[in-house]
Amino acid sequence: MGSPKRIGMLTPSSNTVLEPYTSAILAGLSPDVTCHFGRFRVTEISLSDGALGQFDNEPMLVAAELLADARMDVIAWNGTSAAWRGFHTDEELCAEITRRTGIQASSTILALNEILRRSNVRRLGLVSPYLDDVQQRIMANYAEAGIEVTAEEHLGESVNYAFAEVSESDIARMIGKVAAARPDAITVLCTNMRGARIAAEMEKEIGIPILDSVSVTVWKTLCLTGTSPARVKGWGRFFQELI
Repeated sequence: MGSPKRIGMLTPSSNTVLEPYTSAILAGLSPDVTCHFGRFRVTEISLSDGALGQFDNEPMLVAAELLADARMDVIAWNGTSAAWRGFHTDEELCAEITRRTGIQASSTILALNEILRRSNVRRLGLVSPYLDDVQQRIMANYAEAGIEVTAEEHLGESVNYAFAEVSESDIARMIGKVAAARPDAITVLCTNMRGARIAAEMEKEIGIPILDSVSVTVWKTLCLTGTSPARVKGWGRFFQELI
């Protein structure tokens, strides 16, 4: 047997969802694929200077360099900040991770946007825990990219830790409301919301692809390691359809 493919994830410090859910998604691929996590401080999601400053590149780059010591095959920023800060921020971050470490890099938002392009999504449903102005900024960024958010639900919360306290039943209710507008796809946009486990069943119920943030990050990192995403079963149909 050869060495496993090693995936590194940059993780917000107050996030309690993405690590266990990523591990659950990848469980069937062990020992061929392993995942490893590096944290940096994120506690608040808002448009204040302090909250935006949490996503300055340097802390993430330090965490990426520590992951690189363990010889990752890919490093991903497992967070959604580029959705409101601008997609270019993740493009620049990933380019700098690769420059510093020599390791290929991607992010949740770059993965999501690739799936939206490849699936020809023009009408998007948006579910998030975020504040009104953060949600509006996200919608504006997607509109600029040619994707209309035709329906949305958000919770008006800014404490990152609290996002993980939202129940799966509440997330399912939000998805159901957004689905009434019949978008081309629905995204659960937050890597600290528990949307991944309910996605496959809800897709069957509503007939609309559901793109959970944790799941799309796993999908992209598998692609970059040369591992077929189709090996992942029961976490959303895009794993089978986009390989």
